[in-house]
Amino acid sequence: MIALDMSDGLWTITLNRPDKANSLTPDMLEELCEITARHDLPNALILTGAGRVFSAGADLEAARAGLATSPLWDRLSGQIAELPCLTIAALNGTLAGGAFGMALACDMRLAVPGAKFFYPVMKLGFLPQPSDPARLVALIGPARAKMILMAGTKIDAEEALRWGLIDRIAAPETLTEDARALAADACAAAPAHVAAIKRRVAPK
Repeated sequence: MIALDMSDGLWTITLNRPDKANSLTPDMLEELCEITARHDLPNALILTGAGRVFSAGADLEAARAGLATSPLWDRLSGQIAELPCLTIAALNGTLAGGAFGMALACDMRLAVPGAKFFYPVMKLGFLPQPSDPARLVALIGPARAKMILMAGTKIDAEEALRWGLIDRIAAPETLTEDARALAADACAAAPAHVAAIKRRVAPK
């Protein structure tokens, strides 16, 4: 349910459970954690989904069994945030719930025009993953973060772009191509140079 393409010096990780809106199971999160913990990562990595939804968040049955509060979510987003390579979330559709974390941890976010963005933790009685609120605030500010996390606001791609939640809107048919174009300079550079620039943009 996780596909990994390692061609052309650029890795593309695809959530591949389109029949279930790419909702995430414990096994999928474990596999994502394993991939992002590897030491042979390229200079750039794209995270995307199959079908018309990026991810609906946690699989419902798994969430009821405890996945909604699993530390795997924060482990994954933390690993993505710490990667020395350029990371791009190519959001092929709606981003919801716990899936926010991995997208927020990426360096850039592209989304198709029909994408929706919502994180219904207030309604469902869960807390957001520990690192998600701070990353959300860093992108869109505290009031808008509260609109999403506390007021249950659902926004579309145009509003997400205005808020700064995403960086660009891309047509569905060119989403992957646009993400690859953004990764091209990093892929052509030395790994140490990519890591050094990333450290200067976001010093620890």
